[in-house]
Order: sequence, then structure tokens, then C-alpha cells
Amino acid sequence: MRSSMFEYMSIFVQVVEQGGFAKAADVLHLHRPAVTKAIQHLEDDLGVKLLNRTTRKVSLTDEGDAFYQRTKILLGDVDDIMASFSPTRPPRGKLRVNAPLSLAHSVLVPALNDFQSRYPDIEIVLTSTDRRIDLLAEGIDCMIRIGELQDSSLVSRRLGEVKMVTCASPDYLQKHGVPQTPEDLSRHQALNFFSERHRETLEWSFVREGETVSFIPTGHISVDNSDILLTGCLSGLGIIRGVHAVLAPWIQSGKLVEVLGDYAGEAKPVSVLYPDRRHLAPRVRVFIDWLCALFTEQKPRLQGLLQSE
Repeated sequence: MRSSMFEYMSIFVQVVEQGGFAKAADVLHLHRPAVTKAIQHLEDDLGVKLLNRTTRKVSLTDEGDAFYQRTKILLGDVDDIMASFSPTRPPRGKLRVNAPLSLAHSVLVPALNDFQSRYPDIEIVLTSTDRRIDLLAEGIDCMIRIGELQDSSLVSRRLGEVKMVTCASPDYLQKHGVPQTPEDLSRHQALNFFSERHRETLEWSFVREGETVSFIPTGHISVDNSDILLTGCLSGLGIIRGVHAVLAPWIQSGKLVEVLGDYAGEAKPVSVLYPDRRHLAPRVRVFIDWLCALFTEQKPRLQGLLQSE
């Protein structure tokens, strides 16, 4: 492949992402005619039309969209290869990360200033969702997950654990009473959480006399979003079970009350998953190492030890 082809491909990607020739020229510090000529050369070499051009905007043809998707991957791989063999070159490029809403709120986002100060050339694209995603299909570099992992072709690295806590609003407890044992939940309303992908309602686990008891409590409302779960609990809709680090500020403020504290369940594992690649991109590698250090630093808070002391 001619070296000029890589240059044409890079220009093409910028035209697509900037939404036009003029903006791409500004970003690349090129004259607009040079950008136009590069796209023409690319289309002539490929023998297909990549862009539909009007006076106001450009849009991808079907062939252009397919070429764009594969070109992004190729250019990213080239950049990763160059970085891998250039130890003095700082990690750079877009890092696409996915994390559960609860951990994004309570752990990840508050610490991102530290990561950015260490790696200013890495651009983080963070998506936060509680649903299960297809990492490869959605172009995610790595994702953080809570709970036991299912069999997967992905590589996983254990980050730590999070303590779970059961709580309700004062209004709810005043109206319905305070459950004293896990069995009492059968006479209450629970707000349950379900997996959007598999429609599976998650069990609640409690430790009683050294044994773990797991079941799905009675409830008329189920949600697939941890933010909605919290809002429902604050509104007095029922009892919830969630990550201690997320709910602790609400408990400390008195807006939520912990219940069944004597039956605290086992802590849930937290892991980071990424594709099985022999040569992990430097930007992904340094982020995963930073995550491990972050969870080690946050361990007392995530396991709720500070709350109990």
C-alpha cells in the first residue's frame, strides 16, 4: 500500500467526523483544495463513490460507510503498533470505556481528573449503562462490570469488590414497618433490578448463620437502570438493594435508612473486561493499570469499612 493512501484515509476519516471539507481542512491544517483532491484520489483508486456532496454538507454512501468503519479500525491499529514500538511516545488516541451507572457516578467520574492529568493525549469516550453490551460490536475498548462473570471470549481482570446494602426511605418504613429478617421482605414491596438483555431479575443475597440465602423478593416494580432504582426508593416506592458506595451519602443524610444490616450479603466482585489481543493498545493498558490502582485506593469505601468503624 502506498504511503499516500494512509494519508488519504486519514483525511477521509476527518472529513466524515468533522462533517465537511472545510472543517477537516482546519483540523488537519491543510488547504481545502488539498482535502478535496485527497478524497478524489481515494475514490479514483477504489473505484467507488464514498461521499455524497452538496453545497451544505457531505454524507456517506453505503460503500463510504463500510469503508469508514474499516478504515477507523485500520488506522487505530497502525497507531497502536507505532506506540507499542515507541516506548518514549506517550499513550494517545480515543479510549472507549463502558461502566455501570452506579460505578461511573461513585468511583470512575470523580477520579478521571487524575487520569487525564497523567495521560493528557488520551481522549476518553465514556458510555454508562446497566445493560449488558457486545463489546466488540459496539467498538468498546474495555468495560467494567459488577457481579460474577459469565463465560466469555473476553479477558477479565479483577479490580476489587463492592459491598451491597439494603435500604428504604423513612416514609416507606413509617408506613410499612421495618423488616427484621430477610423473610420479612415477603410482606414488603421491593424495587427489583433486571437485566435488560436477558430480562432476568437479579436475586438478593443475605448471609444468615454463615450461609448465603438468595431469592427474588416480592415487588410490583422492576427497573433496568440504577438511577431510576434510587429515585424510586427515595420516592417511597419500596426497598432496594444496591452498591454501598453509591447509597452511603443518602443514608448519611437521612434520606434513606439501612435495613437488614445484620444480614449483610457477600460483597460482589468488580472486573474490567477487554478483547483477547496479544498486543493490548497502550492507551487501554495504562487505563486498566490505573483502574486497578484506583480500586485498591478506594477499597475501604467500596467495601463499606469506613461506614462500620
